[in-house]
Amino acid sequence: MHTIWKGSISFGLVHIPIRMFSATQDKSISFRSLHEKCKTPIKYSRYCPTCDTEVPWEEVVKGYEYADNQFVLMKKEELEAILPENRKAIEILDFVKLEEIDPIYYDKSYYLGPGEHGNHAYSLLRDAMAETGKIGVAKITIRSKQSLAVVRVHQSCLVMETIFYPDEVRDVAQVPEVPAKVELPEKEMAMAKQLIDQLTTAFHPEKYQDEYRQAVEEAIGKKVKGEEVVEAPERQPERVVDLMEALKASLEQSGGKKKKPTRKKKTAAR
Repeated sequence: MHTIWKGSISFGLVHIPIRMFSATQDKSISFRSLHEKCKTPIKYSRYCPTCDTEVPWEEVVKGYEYADNQFVLMKKEELEAILPENRKAIEILDFVKLEEIDPIYYDKSYYLGPGEHGNHAYSLLRDAMAETGKIGVAKITIRSKQSLAVVRVHQSCLVMETIFYPDEVRDVAQVPEVPAKVELPEKEMAMAKQLIDQLTTAFHPEKYQDEYRQAVEEAIGKKVKGEEVVEAPERQPERVVDLMEALKASLEQSGGKKKKPTRKKKTAAR
């Protein structure tokens, strides 16, 4: 696993050397843009329409558009001067309960492994957090961006997850036409709860697969082998207008998914 960042975790006066690794990987299938005529990959250039010329990287500067077509320039040195001094540390500010943070705040996950001579302190923090059931709220600077983060225990490893700042999460009041509290028929509510109960199970992530990506990979494989790709017919969902009928149909479909416990046959005593 490739180390993407080196630094330390600090809480109070304790500093733990750590190495950071990406905990997830995007397996989305990416396509190159080709010129249809000759099948050559297209190159994108930095083009200035005013000067009618391609711009080399050494002539590219950063500008913030504060008004329509009005920019203020910020040099690399100016931005670096603003960065916090402690930019090589994951600074834990507080410890909180995991359930206090809504999942809407979570962004990206990273594994944290111990750095050189950091095994003892690493184990101490990990085990103390596991026993207290707490997670650390921290700040970290990565690639000139200061992020809010949480540090928690996952299996035997410390994990850091960047989270959004409160002002980065949009107010739910901005969602249009969300219904207020509605008086619902008791029968509908009872059937909805029954359906939820029938579909309730333990979470096993390995059972969920990206069927679309698998289908695309299969289609690409057939293309590579020169085979014809056959499009699967689109499955049309049954149109059920009445809510009660939809709940009944859903309950009938889900009823067969759960296996009834089998009773052991009693053996006669000899």
